Amino acid sequence: MSRQALVLDANILVRAVLGQRVFKLLDQYYGTTAFFAPDDAFADAEKYLPPIFAARGLDWEVGAAVLSRLPTLVQCIEFDVYCEFEAKARKRIRDSRDWPVLATALALDCPIWTEDQDFFGSGVATWTTRTVTMYLIGAE
Repeated sequence: MSRQALVLDANILVRAVLGQRVFKLLDQYYGTTAFFAPDDAFADAEKYLPPIFAARGLDWEVGAAVLSRLPTLVQCIEFDVYCEFEAKARKRIRDSRDWPVLATALALDCPIWTEDQDFFGSGVATWTTRTVTMYLIGAE
């Protein structure tokens, strides 16, 4: 059996920290599915989560602890792995800030898990949290 793979957008990393469903899916399927996210997505999550926690009156220490566990489930992909796909990714995506996720998916030849509609129509299969279980159960 070959292992499936997914590239996660920053919004999925954020959801993994803020909620329970995404983290549970990552934890449940990391044995059968390889999860990846570009270093840029991890940086975005680290940047945006503390103010989100503050705005919601949540304890950032709890969020930081969950965020620190994500690299055990999601492999961080460094810039040098996906940089050669930058031009192609920028041409295919509506929001140019999202090119690292698309470039990582192109480099690894795998679909994307996101809630961002800017990835739809990019030529790479895209799953949302609502539909990703259909993909994940295919690896079991």
